[in-house]
Order: sequence, then structure tokens, then C-alpha cells
Amino acid sequence: MSFEPDSSCVGQTQAAVNFGERRGVEKPDILLLHYTGMNDGDSALKWLCCEESGVSCHYFVEEDGRVLQLVPEEKRAHHAGAGRWETSDDINSRSIGIEIVNAGHPGGLPDFPKVQMEAVARLSKDIIKRYEILPHHVLAHSDIAPGRKEDPGENFDWAYLAQQNVGLWVAPSPISSGAFFQQGDTGQPVEALQSMLSLYGYGLEISGQFERQTKIVVEAFQRHFRQEKVDGVADFSTIDTLHRLLRKKTAKF
Repeated sequence: MSFEPDSSCVGQTQAAVNFGERRGVEKPDILLLHYTGMNDGDSALKWLCCEESGVSCHYFVEEDGRVLQLVPEEKRAHHAGAGRWETSDDINSRSIGIEIVNAGHPGGLPDFPKVQMEAVARLSKDIIKRYEILPHHVLAHSDIAPGRKEDPGENFDWAYLAQQNVGLWVAPSPISSGAFFQQGDTGQPVEALQSMLSLYGYGLEISGQFERQTKIVVEAFQRHFRQEKVDGVADFSTIDTLHRLLRKKTAKF
């Protein structure tokens, strides 16, 4: 399949084979960011373009900032897998996926080079502008699939992207001692925490019981918004960061 690139940021197209038609949406409204999580970019690109893998993405950003497009934006790429955001569990139909070459957790969380982050920002801004994607719909793979996915990881520079008007961000509150909630706790404060996470978009049951699913959702939130310490414990820093993020989301939305 040959196709014309959708973005002026693209230097090359390389057709993937695993894609289909979007379902039940007029246009994508989520921008989903991933790391490749493999030893090198060439291996990741081959995997994303081969039928055997069952996966694909719309865009692929090399470490040196080169951008490839693998699937036309009008098509449903296979990058998100099972997951949920807000009321939807078909994230592939709602999203455009960007794979960023980085070894990720398997490779010890290497830094994302500045030139690569600049390319991600340019590409993201172009996509956001054309589809009017809301700031709180610029998401990590780990946001829509807590516990199953960790990418692009706690070393990804979301603060820099926010400076480039990509995504929603508040500076995380400092970590300090004090009251906290963790797995096994119950009660109204836990219900309030679950409600706030759900209001932001995370998929979890509001039960008042801090069970395993709540812990992994808190970890996902920390991995994106409070990266210094990812432990699944809802301490003051985590809760205050979430509260301020919700206020900012409401003001922008």
C-alpha cells in the first residue's frame, strides 16, 4: 500500500499491514504516545510493519528526530490494545498512535534525546491542531491500560511537551510525609480518590475499597504526572497533583 503522508512532519512513509476501519467515530479524539520498548529502532520498525506482529501505529519517531508514517490517519491502527478511557474501550478507533524509539523499562529507561522530543512535539502539535484534540486527551499508553502497559514511562518528558502546548500538565506537588491511602484501605476518602481519577478519565470502579485495580491506576497516574516516585500509594503529593490537574482540566474544558 502506498499513501501520501498526512503531516508535513513526515519524512518517509513505510506501509504497515495491520490496520482497519475506525468504528463508531467521526474522527480521532485521542493522541496516544508509546515507547517501542525494543533494543533498537530498526527491529521495532520491522515488528510494527510485519503481519506476524498483529500491531502497527500511525507514526514512528526515530532517536534522531526522523518521522515515518506507517498507517494513514483515517485508518484504525493496532497500537493501543485492550484498554479504557472515559466511557470508551475501543481506544484504537478513537486515537492516533505515535511510537517513539526508546528501549523503555526493558532497557533501563534511557533518556529521550532532545531532538527526538522536539520532533514528537512538532508532530503532536500538528495532529492536535487538525483534529482539535483536547489537552487531557493526550495520553500515555499506560493511562489507558494501567498494569498492562508502562510506556512511555516515568522518564518521558511530559513537562516539556506541555511547554510546547501538547497535553495537560501541572507541576507535581513535592513529596512529603503525612496521611496516605494504600491497598487494603477503605472508606469515603478512598471513594473520593477513585472518583477524581475517574473524572480525569481513568477506568476504575468507584467502590470505596483500595484494591489492586486502584493501586495500578494510581501507579499509572504517577507515571505520567508525579514521576519522581511510582509506588501506587496515594500520598498528599499524588492527591494534590490530581486535584490541581482536575481544576486545570475543568478550566480549559
